[in-house]
Amino acid sequence: RELGWDDIPPVDALGLEVGYRLIPIVDAAQDGKLLARIRGVRKKLSQELGFLVPTVHIRDNLDLLPNGYRIALQGVTLAEAEIHPDRLLAIDPGEVFGKLEGLAAREPAFGMEAVWIEPEQKENAETLGYTVVDPSTVVATHLNQLMQTHAAELLGHEEVQRLIDQLAIASPRLAEQLVPDHLSIAEIHQVLQQLLLEQIPIRDIRTIAEALLADGGEGKPTELRLAAVRTALGRMIVHSIYGTSEALDVITLEPELEGLLLKAKQNEGQGPVFEPGMAERLQQSFRSVADQQEVAGKPTVLLVSGAIRQLLARFVRFSQRAIHVLAYEEIPQNKQVSVVSTIGKGAPA
Repeated sequence: RELGWDDIPPVDALGLEVGYRLIPIVDAAQDGKLLARIRGVRKKLSQELGFLVPTVHIRDNLDLLPNGYRIALQGVTLAEAEIHPDRLLAIDPGEVFGKLEGLAAREPAFGMEAVWIEPEQKENAETLGYTVVDPSTVVATHLNQLMQTHAAELLGHEEVQRLIDQLAIASPRLAEQLVPDHLSIAEIHQVLQQLLLEQIPIRDIRTIAEALLADGGEGKPTELRLAAVRTALGRMIVHSIYGTSEALDVITLEPELEGLLLKAKQNEGQGPVFEPGMAERLQQSFRSVADQQEVAGKPTVLLVSGAIRQLLARFVRFSQRAIHVLAYEEIPQNKQVSVVSTIGKGAPA
């Protein structure tokens, strides 16, 4: 027959391929639990992020190792790992009171030390302080971690349109004024993606829409629109980091360094943002203060001028440490800010 468009399969937003020995954990007829685990992960993540996370398409792949699996986003492999379907994974959470016999491994999602043990060892492993999970939970946790990390890429135009449709039901006048007279779906999509990129849920679509509408400025850069939305979501952002604490420990920049970065931001696109060596010194300083905050059991929050917030957010995004970058305007007025460290352009903090 004649070749048609139906012969070209679409690329899955999220794909999971499994080796042949893992088919039983996927097959509900063989008491496989992975499908139920993935449904649970997808439901929880959708509720947390504020949009319906795409379906995970699962298929077997004979080219993989028998115990192997592969997770792909838009057809591109994100991660591969091996599990043992007839064993349990005993994960070392950081403090255990003995060793276990089994197959040494790394937990795929976060790289923690672990051991694949026989099912009858479970009680002993838990007594020794290990966290014991079944193979389906290992895969589902790995998938959940990657979906959270790449949430911005999972949000497409279709999902944004559905969010606006939901807004039109709850606040019809607001939705009518926002789209398409004020902003297009594409422009809203860009702002929502930036929020997700910085681990900020988009559940409160009404506040986001009101901020975009109030911000005005047709043809404004996405960065300025994002700043207006973040300010409107300030209470939620701060609560997600500090909880109900009234006192906020923060790290700031010395005025001279902040001035240099502001100048670099204004000249962005005309040359390197940071002078030679400054980027390395800043990274070293951020690592140092992040380590101090981690030892103290507190989050690492860098508080800066709104004009350079996104510049620094991009700079620390790929750091191995969890560093939040907030603008002064995002801090609620009823919170007390306490500066615990200040970073200059010279030696590390």
